[in-house]
Amino acid sequence: ATVITSLATVIPVVGKTVLSFLWGGFSVDNPTLNRFYSLHYTFPFVLAGLSIFHIAALHQYGSTNPLGVNTQTSTIPFGMYFASKDLLGLLILLFVFACLVFFYPEMLGHPDNLIPANPYSTPQHIVPEWYFLWFYAILRSIPNKAMGVIFIAITFASLIAMPFLSTTHIGSPKFRVLSERFFFLFVADLALLTWVGAQEILDATIILGQVCTAILFFYLVIAYPFLSWLESYLYLNSIKMASGNQKQ
Repeated sequence: ATVITSLATVIPVVGKTVLSFLWGGFSVDNPTLNRFYSLHYTFPFVLAGLSIFHIAALHQYGSTNPLGVNTQTSTIPFGMYFASKDLLGLLILLFVFACLVFFYPEMLGHPDNLIPANPYSTPQHIVPEWYFLWFYAILRSIPNKAMGVIFIAITFASLIAMPFLSTTHIGSPKFRVLSERFFFLFVADLALLTWVGAQEILDATIILGQVCTAILFFYLVIAYPFLSWLESYLYLNSIKMASGNQKQ
């Protein structure tokens, strides 16, 4: 909590004021935990609202498919096919959830969570949850805190802008060989960053984290927009050539 909230200090002029507002005082204390808890139970309602928009968009525009072709004219009833599949998936999920809750409640936890909180002593090797490890690895790979925050902001902005940066007219990655290969490289890079974020701070892990961070930004900022443009350009040219040959 202290490390992540302290990132607000990189904001010019009002950084320390924002940090004091987040803390509700001069350090992480009960007001901070109360605010985090309030935010924690508010987010599920926000996600529920976003799910409604998702379902509305699904009904209006339809879902995608592996080939990326238009299937609006060849649909099948939801109730007979997909409802039974979703019910099976729900039952499997509930079974796994029940096994974890009743038989292995500490399986996904961390041993440090069983240590009573002590504001005067921080565990030597403390890391965030696994789904934040890639984020933590990027911050750890950049020595300057302000630059680390800027790079993280660029990362999330690039991920949000992905649908708008894609100019390709090809619906499926199955027909976009370069993009598919680079996407798998991106997934492998994220997995490696997640692993690096869980390791101790050593020269080898720092160098590996910096290399993975560079690959991540290369893909998001340069490779993805360029490949989208290139594949769209080649696709449109092939259509023009095909139409020209047909006229001849």
